[in-house]
Amino acid sequence: MSATVIKPASQPDTLLRTPLFDLHVAQGGKMVPFAGYSMPVQYDGLGVLKEHLYTRSAAGLFDVSHMGQALLYSPTIDPAAALEQLVPGDIIGLQDGQQRYTLLLNDNGGIIDDMMVARLNDHTLFLVVNAACKEKDFAHLRAKIGNVTSLTVLDTRALLALQGPLAEKALSPLFPEITKMRFMDVITTKYEGHDVYISRSGYTGEDGFEISLPQDLAAAFTQKLLGNPDVKLIGLGARDSLRLEAGLCLYGHDLDENTTPVEANLKWTIGKRRREAANFAGAEKIMAQMTAGATRLRVGLKPEGRAPMREGTPLVDSAGNNIGTITSGGFGPSVDGPVAMGYIDAAFSKSGAPVFALLRGEPRPVAISALPFTPHRYKKD
Repeated sequence: MSATVIKPASQPDTLLRTPLFDLHVAQGGKMVPFAGYSMPVQYDGLGVLKEHLYTRSAAGLFDVSHMGQALLYSPTIDPAAALEQLVPGDIIGLQDGQQRYTLLLNDNGGIIDDMMVARLNDHTLFLVVNAACKEKDFAHLRAKIGNVTSLTVLDTRALLALQGPLAEKALSPLFPEITKMRFMDVITTKYEGHDVYISRSGYTGEDGFEISLPQDLAAAFTQKLLGNPDVKLIGLGARDSLRLEAGLCLYGHDLDENTTPVEANLKWTIGKRRREAANFAGAEKIMAQMTAGATRLRVGLKPEGRAPMREGTPLVDSAGNNIGTITSGGFGPSVDGPVAMGYIDAAFSKSGAPVFALLRGEPRPVAISALPFTPHRYKKD
């Protein structure tokens, strides 16, 4: 979803399509390859900047059906106990109808993927993983815990994200029960007689919902939402700038298998009970970094001036020594200026450190910034 990934291109015959492909084209979607799918980067009439600002002020509707959805089930044990071997989050502690962001780790503490895990009941977890990683993730889960759990891939379901301050108002006529939900709550409800999973979460920093429903219902359901004048379709371009302003990581850019949760400044994902037990994949390395600190860290960056700084831009100190790299960068419409994230030597990770980015070979001052760049507006009360 970053500028280096989304590029207009011809559509190979091998690209997959979500259930909303025809609707995107009819609505003026500019389709581009992304994670093996043909996806809308923006729509005629608004464009990325206006789509971004619209989501911050009203209700933006995103097609995220390319994401991987699955149920992790066991008839005899709590599948959370099995999953906790592979992730550092407190999954056992989830109550029915609660969701948690966590990280799928390799044996060296590197991040295989980041994912959402929701407890539907004592024996079933609902997983949402990244599109580009889903085949790898599902194979890893089956190889590691398939002897005690069953993984059912939900490849006949669509996934929509309705985000923004008017999201509740737009969705509640169809599902009145959502008004009682708070951030990271999950419900199972019905739509036209079929199960629908709704979580109060998203990838923009705004209040909103993610809705999983059968793919055959997706187009008509989307049209019904678009009948509300507050709702507009939003593409991947604005999704990327929204998540960047919110300080949220994009897998394959800000996270990868050579990066630990400590280095990624995601220590908060490691539950207190999990730290004490240290019984998850890569725990030895991760807990050593928790004690001694990591040599590099993900930080927020605010470049001086108006020029955006993109992924791959080198970071240097005042003597020109390389000290890091930008992993996500662009223009933040809500903050009206360039914003970025990247990895930097830990000694330079504090506010006020002398850091420069090499823009076309010229060093430009960059300020270490707290994340997020724009406040989160999740409904937690």
